[in-house]
Amino acid sequence: MSQFNFVSDLQNALIMDGETRGPAPRWKKKLEASLNGSVNTTRSVLSVSYNTSFSGVQAPTKTPGKSSEGKTKKSNTTPSKTPGGGDRFIPNRAATNFELAHFLVNKDSGDKSDEENDKATSSNSNESNVQASAHKGDRQKLISEVAQVGDSKGGRILCYQNKAPAAPETHNNPLKVVYSIKTPISTKSGSRYIPTTSERILDAPDFINDYYLNLMDWSADNIVAVALGSCVYLWNAQTGNIEQLTEFEEGDYAGSLSWIQEGQILAIGNSTGAVELWDCSKVKRLRVMDGHSARVGSLAWNSFLVSSGSRDGTIVHHDVRAREHKLSTLSGHTQEVCGLKWSTDFKYLASGGNDNLVNVWSAVSGGVGTATDPLHKFNDHQAAVRALAWCPWQPSTLASGGGTADRCIKFWNVNNGTLMKSVDSKSQVCALLFSRHYKELISAHGFANNQLTIWKYPTMVKQADLTGHTSRVLQMAMSPDGSTVISAGADETLRLWNCFAPDPLASKKAVSTSKGKQSVFRQSIR
Repeated sequence: MSQFNFVSDLQNALIMDGETRGPAPRWKKKLEASLNGSVNTTRSVLSVSYNTSFSGVQAPTKTPGKSSEGKTKKSNTTPSKTPGGGDRFIPNRAATNFELAHFLVNKDSGDKSDEENDKATSSNSNESNVQASAHKGDRQKLISEVAQVGDSKGGRILCYQNKAPAAPETHNNPLKVVYSIKTPISTKSGSRYIPTTSERILDAPDFINDYYLNLMDWSADNIVAVALGSCVYLWNAQTGNIEQLTEFEEGDYAGSLSWIQEGQILAIGNSTGAVELWDCSKVKRLRVMDGHSARVGSLAWNSFLVSSGSRDGTIVHHDVRAREHKLSTLSGHTQEVCGLKWSTDFKYLASGGNDNLVNVWSAVSGGVGTATDPLHKFNDHQAAVRALAWCPWQPSTLASGGGTADRCIKFWNVNNGTLMKSVDSKSQVCALLFSRHYKELISAHGFANNQLTIWKYPTMVKQADLTGHTSRVLQMAMSPDGSTVISAGADETLRLWNCFAPDPLASKKAVSTSKGKQSVFRQSIR
């Protein structure tokens, strides 16, 4: 058998087409390389066409005479840096609405498929078109309601950052003046400008920082009375002269001041519980009226009747004409009476106390004094009520302001005893005044901004903030013409604000209309 094996091996060696166990010849390596290259290029072209068709971009067609191999390589390469040299935008998963994003992404493809279906069904009948469009609208509405996307026209698919947190209420931006659109000295309120800086500043040393006292008032003769320490001073707003009216003994002080409606009679409630009457034109004390066992912190005039509120919780009506001045005593409060105001028509007396109550007393039929029982007792405030103001054009409307624990300005209808409106002022309310020329209200506040705020009435839209005091504003008074407000702060300063000046355009219109009227004699000539 060995000779047969030898012969078969010899024949295999002589055959050129058979496989050899040695290394492949050079021509065969080139053939295999070319075959492998063609297969790889075919695969790359298929992958590109597949990707472009999936993304909605057409595959590039080969232009004769130009090679697209270089372009294919550039399109497949990943840029090493972000275009423009900026950083990457990484979506924020916590702030992204994925339901809305999915709905917006699939909305276009759904619309296209619905259009194709509508075209296919339009060849059948018009009725099927109506049903398909109705079905499409119902489906879109249902998806929107389920995904809670609402109006998605202006929506974004991805969110890259959270919204900036809001600044605290007490934050003051030091750069506000840089980008503020308003002028720094005034604020526009409807058709007029309100100066936000004080017109004049007066020093008030030893002004008592006590929330329950009323230590300033402005008379009809344009004289401001203010209590500083143990002294009472008079400042003539027209001439600027300052005069000391009286000085109490050591340890005593004035707790309240109030001018009579007409004339230069000033009532002073002192710390001993007495009410003094002074004729300021002669700098002479007229009489002393007792009736309280503690200091008198509030006073209110009604013609010849002066009402006083004390820390003992009582209100006493004094008839300044009679020898027996004490008419009646009202016991509607359990703590100090710190607010007292007669209405503009003198039909009601409002009192506010440290017991968080507001009492409204109706005048008696004779016009002297009030009933001994309150007509209304309002207990909605959560702090002491010192700020009281009656509306000039609505005599039955009363405004009251609460202290630090309340901070609300409330409006009451004393005819039926209902609460009409309540506004949170965000800070302690120390005083309230209604304007005589505009339907506006000004309030004095404490911490944190120590500002005066002008509100539009009755909407209570804030018109302007008058800032300048560095401590709480304890007292306000209005000039006789109603154009200027003076404020007294715990920073021992008095500031005058020309915030209610009459509109000059309105006065010009009034003059022009009066000039335009013709006389009766001229009208009779035809």
